[in-house]
Amino acid sequence: MRQGEPVFVDSAAWIALALSRDPLHAQAREQWELLQDAGAKLHTSIPVVIETFTFLDRNAIRDVALAWKQSVYKRGAVRILACELRDLEQSWEYFRRSDFHKLSAVDATSFVIMKRARIRLAYTFDHHFAVAGFRLVA
Repeated sequence: MRQGEPVFVDSAAWIALALSRDPLHAQAREQWELLQDAGAKLHTSIPVVIETFTFLDRNAIRDVALAWKQSVYKRGAVRILACELRDLEQSWEYFRRSDFHKLSAVDATSFVIMKRARIRLAYTFDHHFAVAGFRLVA
């Protein structure tokens, strides 16, 4: 990873970071520290924010979800990218591909948003991002 490189943060990474009982929590913390040390420019999207908050609210306590939301909205921490109608329309193309098994609409939309924003690196534990041609934080 290059210094200051843009990185897209997916729900899988946010969830692993937020929940200490998540089996990927330790790995998520290590990767988070690497991103911070490299001065990564963090991005996420409105659909990812909605998906992550909903998951945390349903699978932890509301305070965990609200604390996560506060950390994401902290000034300068993460740039939240909009999802435009054309992004949603383009995302449906991924469902025609036979190499995506159990792809979520949020992931497909994330791929389109990442391409539009010219972000090639994803912080996630979801293999679909690699299948779509993105590099994963390792």
